[in-house]
Amino acid sequence: MKRFLPYLLAGGAVGLIVVMAVTGRQPKPFDPLAVADETPAPTVAIPAGEFVMGNDDGAADEKPAHAVRLKAFAMEVTEVTNARFAAFVKATKYVTVAERQPDPKKYPGADPELLKPGSAVFEPVKASLDPREWDTPYPPWWGYVIGANWKHPTGPGSSLKGKMNHPVVQIAWEDAVSYAKWARRRLPTEAEWEYAARGGLAKKEYCWGDTKQGTDGKWFANTFQGEFPDGDTGADGFKDSSPVKSFPPNKYGLYDTSGNVWEWCADWYDSKYYATSPKENPPGPEKGELEGGMPQRVRRGGSFLCAEVYCRRYVPNARDKNPEDSGASHTGFRCVE
Repeated sequence: MKRFLPYLLAGGAVGLIVVMAVTGRQPKPFDPLAVADETPAPTVAIPAGEFVMGNDDGAADEKPAHAVRLKAFAMEVTEVTNARFAAFVKATKYVTVAERQPDPKKYPGADPELLKPGSAVFEPVKASLDPREWDTPYPPWWGYVIGANWKHPTGPGSSLKGKMNHPVVQIAWEDAVSYAKWARRRLPTEAEWEYAARGGLAKKEYCWGDTKQGTDGKWFANTFQGEFPDGDTGADGFKDSSPVKSFPPNKYGLYDTSGNVWEWCADWYDSKYYATSPKENPPGPEKGELEGGMPQRVRRGGSFLCAEVYCRRYVPNARDKNPEDSGASHTGFRCVE
């Protein structure tokens, strides 16, 4: 499916024409590598301990709730930002999955015109939430956009200007692992992620406690308010990703463990893994559950697209998955050591 978003508004086009007329050339495109943040991402210590993982009242893959004991580790305070990912690319010349030419052998039957570098981009279209009313096997608010990647999150007309302190997106699992190795860190296990996200709070619905908002109406996370998928009111202050540290940290000092962007975990995804998961430092299943013929990896934390009526997965026990070669305009990561 081809779906290109209208990135350049009429006023911006007029301004561009004026600049070209005066200077005789186009404005220099924004280069994220020129403003890369080469300082190591700060971490906080997560103490060893035991917690109840999962939720017997939640989705099927969150059951059964079970005790898990973990050794101590350290987690990055925020999701990896565009500035820090730029430092990795600058140092290694790494090319992300979304920037590579897709292998036709890996995607048999795919439209040849779409076998070009690109990634999944959210488009706020008016659509039913009922899959039976979709004319595609996937949600109609997602489209494969040629030219979308970490430097151009929603396609060729977008850039990171003014967003270097936002979490990097359009990151496939393979990209996250490569960054982690460069940083001499690793991705968290799913158990480590949930334990850290809860911030020491036992069996709470949210990473911050029991209520969705503060008594003053204050929002605690960047999620979707309004009519999904095309009516985000931005009541929390944002209609897209937000700069890291825009919302209060949890009790361990971690920001955005709820909402903003999805975060990759190290584990393969298996919807039934909790029934056999070991109590001590569970490493995840040995292989991923297949969906669409592709094994899945775990994502956690939800994103700015999580709505109460659809994909309410910004709560700490909620699980999600995606193939390890698939990025999206709401998917990033953070590391542990």
